[in-house]
Amino acid sequence: MNWDNVIKKVSPYIVKIDTPTGSGTGFLCGYNEDKSICFIATANHVISDAEEWQQPIKIYNHALEKTTFLKESVRVIFPDLVTDSAVICCAPNELDFPKEPIPLLPMDITIEIGVEVGWVGYPSIESNTLCFFSGSVSARRKNRSAYLIDGVAINGVSGGPVIFRHETDGAQIVGVISAYHANRQGGDALPGLLIAQDVSHFHKVIQSLKSLAEAKKKKAEEAAKPAPPPPPPPAAANPEPSAPSAPEVKP
Repeated sequence: MNWDNVIKKVSPYIVKIDTPTGSGTGFLCGYNEDKSICFIATANHVISDAEEWQQPIKIYNHALEKTTFLKESVRVIFPDLVTDSAVICCAPNELDFPKEPIPLLPMDITIEIGVEVGWVGYPSIESNTLCFFSGSVSARRKNRSAYLIDGVAINGVSGGPVIFRHETDGAQIVGVISAYHANRQGGDALPGLLIAQDVSHFHKVIQSLKSLAEAKKKKAEEAAKPAPPPPPPPAAANPEPSAPSAPEVKP
């Protein structure tokens, strides 16, 4: 699968995220069982200020030309400060995402060093244009659940998905752009490394919400079952003997 085909496939899942203090990128990473709630993945620092101050968040899907404003009362955010990852839960009605999300890379699989990956986002220099970038995995930072990628420094792409082209399974999302480590040795800004957090936090949130929904469903099913009939009253332990009947008297 060529990168142009990959980008055509994933573009409807990508959103621009605007807050009163900045902007970034996000992407659809899942739904609840009946698809009444969608899960939008991003970098936590993209939305942390808006969440702390209960400010609105603007979600814009350029490919589908759909926009929605999420007030604090209509969203739930699951952040992870350690991995700089976050999941925004909201109703998908106005965003009109595709019915099936791009799969996340399974947790038991890692991308090898040297493999080419791509990422997309809305850079600040072209804030309304979805742009594509690519590079190679330089290292795996297991202690931080992250990859280091040989890539360019572009502001505004934080939260954008990092995509792996699988030979048989097609496009898979392996991480989210979190930060850029510049190389300033010698006084000049030399090529650095991108930090891409893996999808572990997104897997955990989706699984936790799935388990919670299953528990609620099971509880509702139990409550809907008809109540069992009451047990019969216990028999008396020592019933009193009945009085003998009077003998029949013949004339």
